[in-house]
Amino acid sequence: MNKKTNTILFMLGATAVNIILMIAIFILLFWLYGRFIASSVSPQVTSYVMIGIFIGSIALTYFIYHRLVKWMSNKWNLDDFFDPIFKRRRKPQ
Repeated sequence: MNKKTNTILFMLGATAVNIILMIAIFILLFWLYGRFIASSVSPQVTSYVMIGIFIGSIALTYFIYHRLVKWMSNKWNLDDFFDPIFKRRRKPQ
């Protein structure tokens, strides 16, 4: 396989892992909220908490994903196997 194919397959796999991780974090935060806090707050507050849980799961997923990809890149030197996604543009002469 060439570098472009490796890059596409990695991006597809990383996207799937990212979505699965976000769903798992959302379910975990929702379960923790329901288990420990939901009974003591009003239903109006619950809708705002759900928005916060959703945004929090996205932020936490981004943080974990960023750290995981950086660790993988350093450990296995992935720059040798992948094509750059964003190429530098040449300056007009």
